[in-house]
Amino acid sequence: MSMTDPIADMLTRIRNANRANLRTTDIPYSNLKKGIVEILKEEGFIKNYKVGKNPKGHPIIRVFLKKADGSFKPLNDLQRISKPGRRVYVKGKDVPTVLNDVGIAILSTSKGIMTNHKAKRENLGGELLCKVW
Repeated sequence: MSMTDPIADMLTRIRNANRANLRTTDIPYSNLKKGIVEILKEEGFIKNYKVGKNPKGHPIIRVFLKKADGSFKPLNDLQRISKPGRRVYVKGKDVPTVLNDVGIAILSTSKGIMTNHKAKRENLGGELLCKVW
């Protein structure tokens, strides 16, 4: 079965696992997804990730989620912005902030996948993939 939006599927898997208080979730592997998961790890939204294979031998990314302690929840929501039917591009000067810099936006630029903070520093624009807070 082909999938029209694999990034939205990845974000939905992480969101659902987080809401169900699961420790891990598996995502089909791609370099773009690995870049997004790496940013989520660097920014502290997930605990870790590991690239491996599922029982059928297909490559996957296993995402280890952080658990909420008390009132603090490390990952509240993930929102897909640019979709296959409507691509959203921003210029370097128009890169958005997310909830007064509480969250991050993830962009696909000519220099790779990066957060809105790094894109603003380097004055790079690109496709606005998602927002995380």
